[in-house]
This record gives sequence, C-alpha cells and structure tokens, in this order.
Amino acid sequence: MPSDTNANGDIFGGWLVSHMDMGAGIAARRRARCRVVTVAIESLKFIKPVFVGDTVSCYAELLNVGRTSMHFKIEVWSLSISEDLSKKVAEGLFIFVAIDESGKPCAVDR
Repeated sequence: MPSDTNANGDIFGGWLVSHMDMGAGIAARRRARCRVVTVAIESLKFIKPVFVGDTVSCYAELLNVGRTSMHFKIEVWSLSISEDLSKKVAEGLFIFVAIDESGKPCAVDR
C-alpha cells in the first residue's frame, strides 16, 4: 500500500522485514509446536526494490535445529503485474527460540 512506501516510492524495508519475520515465525512455530520468539536476525540482504502492487512471497527453509533454537533462511520473491517471472528481492537468516508458557526457553524436540 502507498502508506508502506519509502521516500523513493518503493516498499519500505521495515515492512518487508516484518513480513519475513512473520513468515519465519510461522515456520518456527510449526516446527517447535509451541510459542517461539525471534532472538536474532543474523543476516539480511535487500537485493532489489519491491514496488507498490507487487505480489510478495516469503519462503522459509530450516537450516539447523539446536536444543532450543532454530535457524531459518528466508527468501522473499516478488512478482510484478507487468512481468511473467518472479525475482528474488531479499534474503536473510532468522534465529528463533522455542519458549514455554512462562517465557523460558524449552526444547524444540520434546
């Protein structure tokens, strides 16, 4: 939406990061089968701009599972209405920790 744009009229990077975090969080919660929290974004790279009206898709790949943590590679692809091919626009490494009801780290594989 236009309210999600930066001064250049492209989608604001913070909007994109929040959607990457939500996508990775969904994957982490499904894997851990409990609450999870983002503890770090180890890397983040914006490759190409995302424009208003583009369709944006986030893909999560589980790279590593520790006792309480999970590392996910997130790729973001966008598709413009005027193009036939999607293009990769961002990627990052997000780390999540599984937590129990009291907010304490818990084992991913219980």
